[in-house]
Formats: sequence, C-alpha cells, structure tokens
Amino acid sequence: MRATAFFPMLLASSFLAAAFFVTTGRAGTVSEHPSYETTTGPTSIPYGWVDFCHREPQECNQPVLPAVEIDLTAKTWRTLNKINRYVNRTIIPVSNYDHWGTMLDHWDYPKDGKGDCKIYALWKRKLLMDAGFPRQALLMTIVRDQNGEGHTILTVKTNAGDFILDNMRQDIRSWNTTGYHFYKRQSQENPNIWVAIVDPNANVSLR
Repeated sequence: MRATAFFPMLLASSFLAAAFFVTTGRAGTVSEHPSYETTTGPTSIPYGWVDFCHREPQECNQPVLPAVEIDLTAKTWRTLNKINRYVNRTIIPVSNYDHWGTMLDHWDYPKDGKGDCKIYALWKRKLLMDAGFPRQALLMTIVRDQNGEGHTILTVKTNAGDFILDNMRQDIRSWNTTGYHFYKRQSQENPNIWVAIVDPNANVSLR
C-alpha cells in the first residue's frame, strides 16, 4: 500500500469553515442528500487486522455495540480535520516492505513515527476515540486507488453521510467522491467482523 508524500501546510481556518458549510448547508444541519456506504454482508477479515489483534488484544476484544453515527456539527468537523491533518503531518511515510521487511500486511500504531496507509488510518481511529468519538462510527476501510493499488482509509459515519480520512489528502471528502473502488470495511457493531461494500464506481461490489 502506498505511503504519501509530505503534506502542505495547514489549510486556512476560513477554508475549513467553508468546507463544513458546503457539506452540511450550515453549522449543525445535515445536508439534504447525505451519501452512505452500502454493504452486502460479512466478508473476509484482512490478515493485517487479525495480526494486529494478536499483538494488541485490548484493541480488539471489544463488546458488540449498536451502530451509531456522529452528529456532524461545526465542532466535530473541526476535530476531524485537526486530527486528520495532524496525523498526516507527523507520520513519516514508508512502505510496508521497507518498514517491516515483509510483504505481509503489518498493521500497527506509529510507535517509531513511520508507516504506510494502515498506520495512518489506525492512528486516526485511536486519536478520534480518545477524543470521545464512538468506535462504531470509525471504520477501517479497504479500497483500490485510481492506479488499482490496495489502500486503507478511515470511514467516519455521520448524520450528514460517510466521510473519508485519507493519508493521501488533507481534505475530508464524502466517500462517493474519492474516485476509489471500495472493497470492504469493519462492521459498525463489531470491529472484528468485516463487510463488503457496494462500489460506487462499478456495477457490482468488488470481491
């Protein structure tokens, strides 16, 4: 999976506010036509997640919880942007093989400050949970990028639609505007169950 190049400086606060208003219409108001990922049921669990759970069992031995969405207010939008940009700026991008010396997917937190897309997404997920966001709305997601390469991002489920936190970009986008081919993500209720996603850029879901 690809790691990103170093990102530009933080966006101006006025631009961030404008982005939020475009997304939601006005602060605290859900957009008229939110877009949500459509899933088709359980699918295979990524090897990297299983391996991560063996090494970090406290992160995966979690109770089953009801699905919830984040109330997308101006405050939560600012927090999402702040953590997304912080993680993108502070992790040094390095490929899985160069980092770990293996072709097997290795998922982890950035304990040495380096990593590829999985490390970025996992760390954003953890920091957002630490900030009080519900686990059920923060979903590790696997896609194929415009070059057909595997890529991992974080889906954030909100009452204004599903949004993507991506180490390849500073801005947060609606899932169906990324240009990615969506493959699978974590279930909202149980992070150890993965579900297939109906791809918005294809007639059938990718398997």
